[in-house]
Amino acid sequence: MYKQEILDAYKFRHACKEFDATKKISNEDFSFILETGRLSPSSFGFEPWHFLVIQKKELRDTFVEVAWGGQKQFPTASHLVFVLAKKSHFMKYDSDYIDQFMTNVQQLPPEIVEMKKGFYEAFQTKDFQLLESERAMTDWATRQTYIPLANMMTSAAMIGIDSCPMEGFDREKMDALLASELGLDMSKFTMGYAVAFGYRKDTPNPKTRQEIDAVTTWYE
Repeated sequence: MYKQEILDAYKFRHACKEFDATKKISNEDFSFILETGRLSPSSFGFEPWHFLVIQKKELRDTFVEVAWGGQKQFPTASHLVFVLAKKSHFMKYDSDYIDQFMTNVQQLPPEIVEMKKGFYEAFQTKDFQLLESERAMTDWATRQTYIPLANMMTSAAMIGIDSCPMEGFDREKMDALLASELGLDMSKFTMGYAVAFGYRKDTPNPKTRQEIDAVTTWYE
């Protein structure tokens, strides 16, 4: 793909506030979008996220009651994704999840597992002081979930599909609904954000951004 085509996709992308509910994304295209999320990078490669695809109308109707920022997007999107951030139950350096992840997913030999765990412990305890509170660890994990968000929205735009990222919800109430409606153990997860995909209903306003010189400083 040419550079200009990539830039055109960035200019095409906007936070779509309402979708054309009659248009649906194909399974092939949505699988492609999700795959770009799955392949996203993360700190130490530990993937502190989980994707929930919410397609049932009854569930969307329930969740939208606590999502003031998704009143038009939840009902009209072709596909609605909730991205959860994993809490310290998973992400602490000495958790079973981290041990199993390095061994089974990253397929590291035992001596490398121990070395990497040492670096990870120092990172969490000293460099970023993530073990000072559950909130610090959760916020760190949640920040990483925005990497797949950006990749999914960009890949969608590159194939002509619209999106809208949303933080406009009551997190405590959303977590409670995830537990009651889906049976999730929310001591292990928290809601990071929602992102809707579909096709725009209306023509968006022209994109506005600061000039590159206003947001960039070079030291040469």
